[in-house]
Amino acid sequence: MEGPVLLYGEAEGMVRNLQTFPLRETGSRGWFKQHEYIEKLNMQAILNASASQEEFIKELLVTYGKIPVLIYELICVEVWKQKVFPVFCQLQDFKPKSTFPMYMVMHHEATIINLLETVFYHKELCESAEDTVLDLIDYCHRKLTLLVAQTTSTETPKQDSPITGDLNSTSSLQELQEQAEALEFEIALKAMSVLRYITDNIDSLPLSGLNRLLTTHNVPCLLVQMVEHCPWSRYEKGQLKKYDNGRWHLVLPKDRLKMTKLDGQVWIALYNLLLRPECQEKYNFNNFNKGQLLKLRGCLTDVLIDQLPILVELQRFLSHLSISEPASPKKDLVLEQIPEIWDHIVRENFGKWKAIAKHQVKQVFNPSEEDLRHQANQWAETYNLNVMESLVQEKPKCGLCGSEAAKRCSRCHNEWYCKRECQVKHWQKHKKACELMADARKKQKEELQMKP
Repeated sequence: MEGPVLLYGEAEGMVRNLQTFPLRETGSRGWFKQHEYIEKLNMQAILNASASQEEFIKELLVTYGKIPVLIYELICVEVWKQKVFPVFCQLQDFKPKSTFPMYMVMHHEATIINLLETVFYHKELCESAEDTVLDLIDYCHRKLTLLVAQTTSTETPKQDSPITGDLNSTSSLQELQEQAEALEFEIALKAMSVLRYITDNIDSLPLSGLNRLLTTHNVPCLLVQMVEHCPWSRYEKGQLKKYDNGRWHLVLPKDRLKMTKLDGQVWIALYNLLLRPECQEKYNFNNFNKGQLLKLRGCLTDVLIDQLPILVELQRFLSHLSISEPASPKKDLVLEQIPEIWDHIVRENFGKWKAIAKHQVKQVFNPSEEDLRHQANQWAETYNLNVMESLVQEKPKCGLCGSEAAKRCSRCHNEWYCKRECQVKHWQKHKKACELMADARKKQKEELQMKP
């Protein structure tokens, strides 16, 4: 068993020091230090959960009330990606030595949603989010709506890998944007799991939380579209592939009806939102909603129900719904609480997007060679390769073509390839990162040797 990423005392110090950063400070030195904290907390949370050990990261986040901080930081990066990053792409004089720091900002969102997915299974996490759970509901709704809207696209999601190198600003930023889109797919799938865990704990939501799920966003009908379009499933050259654990898998004919984890998350969320008594009292089963929900009847096959037996109750409910007129939703007086994080960040920075981008060009995203090497040293420590490999069961992927890889770059130990030809073709992009990471690893080794 791989040793822990963090000891309890280390994790406690990191959790206690978590804080919100102004949008302008995204990517600053203090911000990157917190990113390292969250990355390590995420790794430790995954290790604890996968090994069925005491989940002390979850307990610390609750004890110190840091779930609202994580949700704020999650949405802050989302705003940065939508409002500030496009400005970078238009700046004529922006020619970064490396786009890796910008990639890490985008990856920050994926790290936080992954941490939330790992710990939000527990009821006390949902309770500790307090009113910010409304912001999280809105966040998940935005991600899933965009995911469903993109399912008609014929483009293949690109492999997710950091961007580095001495490319011209136009091509490197364009490639970075493509990588951000690939990350967005992963983030949306994590958001689906988080939303499902929220529906597990409906009785822990603020008063207007249920109203936001059922009325404001009509999540049941959105989930019907998820079932219909199944964004994590696609046909490629006549062969069915499904996305699971970070990669697309070829599905054999005998396994085509096998439910994936993502399928299960959608169905359980639907079960919670349609069969819980408090949901049935508040949901408006009008003709449109009723018509959408009845589409599910054709999907509830015997094979599906055998894999998730609780769905037989959903099947009975839909059969009853098809021949009956449900009562009108119960109209209680509810003081609607409004999610504040997105609006607060946008309102505070409205009209300042270009100024923020120019500030970050000077202070953050155009570092000197010395700063780049310092950052690389920190990344080498944070992304401990042995620990990362223990979190991922499938084989590594080739840095060029995305195939399963067995050969690692002997210099930096940070990139994988399936064959020598891919390594040669990828060298110009990998060269800068390789030098930085190799130097950082060498420095770490020398420091360890100097210790008594």
